[in-house]
Order: sequence, then structure tokens, then C-alpha cells
Amino acid sequence: MDVLYFAWVRERIGLPKEKVETSAATVSDLVSELCAREERYAAAFADLSALRVALDQELSDFDASLTGVREVAFFPPMTGG
Repeated sequence: MDVLYFAWVRERIGLPKEKVETSAATVSDLVSELCAREERYAAAFADLSALRVALDQELSDFDASLTGVREVAFFPPMTGG
């Protein structure tokens, strides 16, 4: 699946996107797999309350199933002004 990173998440990980082969059942499982890879992922996902996730371009939550999902995007909450 494609995993996309935006804003400071991209800066911490150092990539805008990547293809990931995963056996993760949920978004939380995917985050755990990514954090186990390298410290830069662990730093980016250290505080999940500061992140949002979209599955196939629809806002979702970290307990959501990844069954059939082709794209996961991580980004900070949007702010307006």
C-alpha cells in the first residue's frame, strides 16, 4: 500500500511517501510496524493525539481496519485562521 506523510510528519521521517508491504490489520498495527523500523518513524509517531489519518482519502481513526485500503496518509490536524 502507499503511505503518505505530510507537514512535520514528512520532515521527521524524511520521505513524502513510500510503498509498504504490511501484514497490519489496523492503522495502529501499521504505526507499530513503522516505529519498529527506525527511530525517525518512532519520533514521528510518538504522540498519536497530534496526528490524523486518512484511508483512501477519507478521514479515519487509528483503530480502523486496513482491509482493502490502498493508501494511508498521516498528517497533523488542520488549523484555520
